Amino acid sequence: MELQQAIVERRSIRRFTDYYVTDEEIVQILEAARMAPSWANVQPWEFIVVRDKSLIEKIVGTYSPTNPARKCSLASSALIVACAKTNVSGCKEGRDVTALANWYMFDLGMAVQNICLKAYELGLGTVVVGYFDHQQCNKLLQVPQDTTVVVTIPVGKPEVSGKQGPPRKELMDCVYVNTYGNKFFK
Repeated sequence: MELQQAIVERRSIRRFTDYYVTDEEIVQILEAARMAPSWANVQPWEFIVVRDKSLIEKIVGTYSPTNPARKCSLASSALIVACAKTNVSGCKEGRDVTALANWYMFDLGMAVQNICLKAYELGLGTVVVGYFDHQQCNKLLQVPQDTTVVVTIPVGKPEVSGKQGPPRKELMDCVYVNTYGNKFFK
């Protein structure tokens, strides 16, 4: 599969079959995450692969009651919990050096995109879940204080594939030249 095809066709999947995602597939997905770039190569990510159904249920219990990813998370045979070490990315000597705090969100975002693209290449589906009680999830998973759960990613075989995605902005509506507002495309 070509990268461009994966970028264009990958969708957030919220309905899975009963397919069991193998450990080999999980390793391939996490190897892709590991290769993401990061601030000063600090690689602030850590991942928890959750297989235990009762633990998945408890994690889903931290989701907002209206979160549409509840059902697919419960149906998945693997939930990847993406965590980030805090106070390393965008930091020098434990202190933020950028105007934007929590630079780890950027680093982890690139790793998570790699997860989604690799899963798609393997014929699997994912959805990135961020609408939940992070503190409760940290406690549930015994995440140390210098680390935080950022997102959960249920992984499974899509029940339906090839669905058309939502419309995207036109490039001419979001690209400028030299200064903001000076349209790149005339």
